[in-house]
Amino acid sequence: MQKIGFDNEKYLAEQTKAILDRVAQFDHKLYLEFGGKLLFDYHASRVLPGYDPTVKMQLLQRLKDNIEIVICIYAKDIEAGRLRGDFGMTYDMACLKTIDDLKDWGLKVNKVVITRFKSEPLAIKFKNRLERKGINVYIHREIKGYPNEPAKIVSKRGYGRNDYIKTEKPIIVVTAPGPGSGKLATCLSQLYHDHKLGINSGYAKFETFPIWNIPLKHPVNVAYESATADLGDFNLVDPHHLKTYGRKAINYNRDVDAFPILKAILQKIVGKGKEMVMYNSPTDMGVNRAGFGIVDDAVVREAAKQEIVRRFFRYHWEFMLGLENKETVERARKLMEEAQAKEEDRACVLPAREAAKEASKTQGKGNNGVFCGAAIQLSDGKILSGKNSQLMHAASAAIINAIKYLAEIPDKIHLLPRNVISNIAGLKKEILGSKKESLDLEETLVALSISAATNPSAEAAVKALKQLNGCEMHMTHMPTPGDEAGLRKLRINFTCDAQPTSDYFLR
Repeated sequence: MQKIGFDNEKYLAEQTKAILDRVAQFDHKLYLEFGGKLLFDYHASRVLPGYDPTVKMQLLQRLKDNIEIVICIYAKDIEAGRLRGDFGMTYDMACLKTIDDLKDWGLKVNKVVITRFKSEPLAIKFKNRLERKGINVYIHREIKGYPNEPAKIVSKRGYGRNDYIKTEKPIIVVTAPGPGSGKLATCLSQLYHDHKLGINSGYAKFETFPIWNIPLKHPVNVAYESATADLGDFNLVDPHHLKTYGRKAINYNRDVDAFPILKAILQKIVGKGKEMVMYNSPTDMGVNRAGFGIVDDAVVREAAKQEIVRRFFRYHWEFMLGLENKETVERARKLMEEAQAKEEDRACVLPAREAAKEASKTQGKGNNGVFCGAAIQLSDGKILSGKNSQLMHAASAAIINAIKYLAEIPDKIHLLPRNVISNIAGLKKEILGSKKESLDLEETLVALSISAATNPSAEAAVKALKQLNGCEMHMTHMPTPGDEAGLRKLRINFTCDAQPTSDYFLR
């Protein structure tokens, strides 16, 4: 049973009040830059056990009578086909998915801004597609000198060239499919147009991490640094906040560095002699109350350390794939050491490596000299392992062993008849031309579902698959595409030693 370190209801109450209090400081409306993932925020749920990955949607539902939602997407990201790593989909498709997700939660979106638009052909096609769906599309142009020339930015040649988004509600939530989409610039452009119309609107930032009111080196904040190690972001004590109030607050380098310029732009928008007193620091701009939802500090500290170890494994894997650089891996390693964590602190690591050793002892040269192990830690702490064989991959074996344990099925009972496995292996080799006959995890799950039609034990095992959601797994090798896809669909948090197998190169 997972220990709880975060109280969703306490957090929702605090967060809702903080946003409404900020709106009250303005006469008309607040543009709220909504950072992070709207839905499925699994990083937050991993480092703050008890955090509901849908809690931001719940927050928006509580505010639904007072909000309008605007989605920003950078034209170049559309043109380049930029991918979101968590879902493996392009930013334009992620934008459409966000609209659908919000609709499922009873939240309507009919405003999308294409930012830094230069008449990119794919951006034009995306604009046309949105408009045919009844969504209003607005164009914001690239501004030369942004963000270092406030006089040019806050002018008819700057924000003045952007389409103005007409809104009616007091809270305008500005979100995006990913970073660099232009949320802040969209908020500031709207402030410019509003103030030209005599509307005293304001700006605030909502972002979960780093958490400003816990220590700089708290593992939760270090885990955020690890999650953004590829970007080079780092946390620091907000010097503007410390100077103004004499109190420490945690922020991150980009917001701190950009604050003087941002404040100059805001003051230029508002006009001379009108102080925006709430913006004496980048921390002042935020309305984040996640720190107040922490109810067991020891639990979240340990969970965050585990996430730091996961991130190190992930970056090392991506480095071996050629997707990441060595500096990122070293940065993640240093953060792991800083948190006084090590690879073996992940409970399923050593059992996976032991399973690979066992395979090497029992299978001789039967697997072309490649011996792989996998181990999964269940919610009750039980760890079950599996090793590769001529029948199935190590990940498949570990999953089969786990669901047999959960369904209380004796080891001697076979969930997959040999003829089912043989038929799939034959199809792979003779029809599809695969050099490997052993079943990856996706293939194993298909075979299991077939077996469940006639085998009550297999049927019970299939039902137990849901209990693997959120469990931890480690493998001694890089997962093949079928293993990776199966683990993601089961929502298992998996890591691997960055060792390729012969199967891996058949991608």
